[in-house]
Amino acid sequence: MTTPLALTPAEVHGRIDDFTVVDVRTPGEYASGHVPGAHNIPLDRVEEASPSLRSAAARGPLLVVCASGARSGRACEQLKDLGIEAATLEGGTTAWTAAGHPVRRPAGARSPWPMERQVRLTAGFLVAVGFVAGLAWPPAHWLSGLIGAGLVFSATTNTCGMAVLLGRLPHNRPPRDAVSFEETLRRVAA
Repeated sequence: MTTPLALTPAEVHGRIDDFTVVDVRTPGEYASGHVPGAHNIPLDRVEEASPSLRSAAARGPLLVVCASGARSGRACEQLKDLGIEAATLEGGTTAWTAAGHPVRRPAGARSPWPMERQVRLTAGFLVAVGFVAGLAWPPAHWLSGLIGAGLVFSATTNTCGMAVLLGRLPHNRPPRDAVSFEETLRRVAA
């Protein structure tokens, strides 16, 4: 696996309008604040969106964004495998805002916790439940072991099944008045 082209917020800021910006975070994370002009295509739907992304890449460069750069890097690798060139924003929206650049938030949008924090809370809770339940029923300790094994697998593969599942919870879904995924694809392709 090769490292995708990573651009810093300083390299992107003055020419943000040159890019089709794609934010691969969950709709809830996207609604909490995104790079101006970014289109929300969650990481688990990048392949489905590839025809629209291919059209956008034919018009100009694609910039893929997430919270820290990890998910956008994976999205760039997926796109590369599909023959679509894209760059990632180094450090993601975290670095973008730290550099003093603005983010857009829909009026009244709620701000869910970042996905990494949601995963840490859920994994920690399940490990604690497995430990405590194991005091009364020893086989319950397997829950803690399975979560630990999942975290090791997640770290070594740079993927996270728990994040995918958490991304489908209601608080991580788009607000009712958000642009539909299909409309987002039309806008990206246009």
